[in-house]
Amino acid sequence: MDQLQAMRAFSRVVEAGSFTRAADSLSMPNATLSKLVRELETHLGVRLLQRTTRRVTVTPDGQAYYASAIRLLRDLEDIDGRFNAQGRKPRGHLRVDIGGSTARDVLIPLLPDFMARYPDIRFDLGVSDRPADLIGDNIDCVIRGGAPPSSTLVARSLGQAEMLTCASPAYLKRFGVPAYPEELANGHRLIAYLTAQHGRAMPFRFQRDAQVFELKAERYVGINESNAHTAACVAGLGLIQTFRYAAAESLAQGTLVEVLQRWRPPPFPFHVLYPQHRHVSQRLRVFIDWLVECMPPRLAASG
Repeated sequence: MDQLQAMRAFSRVVEAGSFTRAADSLSMPNATLSKLVRELETHLGVRLLQRTTRRVTVTPDGQAYYASAIRLLRDLEDIDGRFNAQGRKPRGHLRVDIGGSTARDVLIPLLPDFMARYPDIRFDLGVSDRPADLIGDNIDCVIRGGAPPSSTLVARSLGQAEMLTCASPAYLKRFGVPAYPEELANGHRLIAYLTAQHGRAMPFRFQRDAQVFELKAERYVGINESNAHTAACVAGLGLIQTFRYAAAESLAQGTLVEVLQRWRPPPFPFHVLYPQHRHVSQRLRVFIDWLVECMPPRLAASG
């Protein structure tokens, strides 16, 4: 038995909550993973996991072994990382999760620069507005807007995105151009962005000078994906509040028009998040440093 490989396999099963997800994240056949865990249990003389057809449960002995094993694995990764970083370019596989419009309009246009600097790093880019399970899905980091969650994740600021209120020319011709935010509650149709975590509608917010207020109005349409949210506005279904970078192309083409410029929403913060207790590889470290350098100007771009 390769005890180190078996420890890594067992640890991934604990973190992923299933043999199948752990095997996928390790690019290993499920049968091989199961065999490694069985051999580890035989070697230790204890049952680490209780398996049923529906789920995997960690035994008390398994919990204690995992706590010790993960410390050892992190120490080993730290040692390897310190020596491998000397005179070597970062290499390997990064798994990154990011929202739809932020991927399309911010990160992907910037990626050629990163990949030119670090040609030996490969990417799996998960694009979704839904919350990501960094531990269970073995994701290295996520890029998200809003206040960082109070959890075991480390958050580094990536700056703020300018926001605006807009509608299509056809919509404005039919319903009129609002002169004040309060008009949106009377005779206008609002397309709300629904948060993926709770399904709640993001409120329409406005700011003038130091005053910030929210509009109390019922939504006409709710959408939980950022690209579809903008597309619904272009189609004339109603007004939206969105990031300027997400609407920039449509604004330039004239398929969207900004309204209520004097009451723009407050800027929206963005962060890169990664697990607090996981070893930060050299490739993840250089990627995060690059994000901190390159993303703020792109997020804040007003054109």
